[in-house]
Amino acid sequence: MGNTRAPTLSRLVRGFTLLELLVVVAIVALVTGGVSLALRDDSGTRLEREAQRLIALLESARARSRVSGIPVYWRSRAQGFEFIGLPATPGTSPAQAWLHPDTRIQIVQPAGAQTLTLGPEPLIPAQQLWLWLGDRRLTLGTDGLAPFAVQSDGELP
Repeated sequence: MGNTRAPTLSRLVRGFTLLELLVVVAIVALVTGGVSLALRDDSGTRLEREAQRLIALLESARARSRVSGIPVYWRSRAQGFEFIGLPATPGTSPAQAWLHPDTRIQIVQPAGAQTLTLGPEPLIPAQQLWLWLGDRRLTLGTDGLAPFAVQSDGELP
């Protein structure tokens, strides 16, 4: 007769392998990431996109002002903003519309200013503005030397 050993309890009770656990953890991480992206607040995303666009345009105008040696100013308008003094380039306009029509802005520093000074000097005054969309607000600013960036509300340039 052949060897007919009965299976022992240690052979029947078996845990998960490390590979199986890693696959499960990876699936849970992917699902969690997808859900968090799906639940993200749309107004917050739009405001962040508006802020990053404005920062890029301000820095571009600042660089163009330094290269051309011409003073450039930024001013808010009813449905957007404009750059005053920018040299004309084909295909661009000094006036820009907001990506979302409900966007509002207020220049905080310098107090009472209606425009931001972007150059041509390498060192400009410290400037700060608030950007709103609905009940959300972001603070953008520069200390005059560093580029414009999103700042925490407690941070003053």
